[in-house]
Amino acid sequence: VQLQASGGGLVQAGDSLRLSCAASGRTFGSYVVGWFRQGPGKEREAVGVISRSGDYAYYSDSVKGRFTISRDNAKNTVYLQMNSLKPEDTAVYYCAASGRTFASRWNAYDYWGQGTLVTVSS
Repeated sequence: VQLQASGGGLVQAGDSLRLSCAASGRTFGSYVVGWFRQGPGKEREAVGVISRSGDYAYYSDSVKGRFTISRDNAKNTVYLQMNSLKPEDTAVYYCAASGRTFASRWNAYDYWGQGTLVTVSS
């Protein structure tokens, strides 16, 4: 499966953004999809993971209550709605897909998009 992330940009603290992850292939619904981010000088971390059907999601503590992950399997797309953005949310955001397991660790994912940059100014 090929993934393409989009929707990043420069916003101010408190603003919202919605990221999209568009996938190729007819079996998109068979993949767990995660959104990860890597800020300057930081390790890559999971911010949200969604199950194959979309009925279960995981969020990191740093984004819980502010970010929402969702998916539309008919459109082969996963979304990350980011509200109340903070400067510490500044990072390159990646979407990734796993055909194996629901996990928050980055090395459980086999397919990665190219990343989209989110910059939040104070």
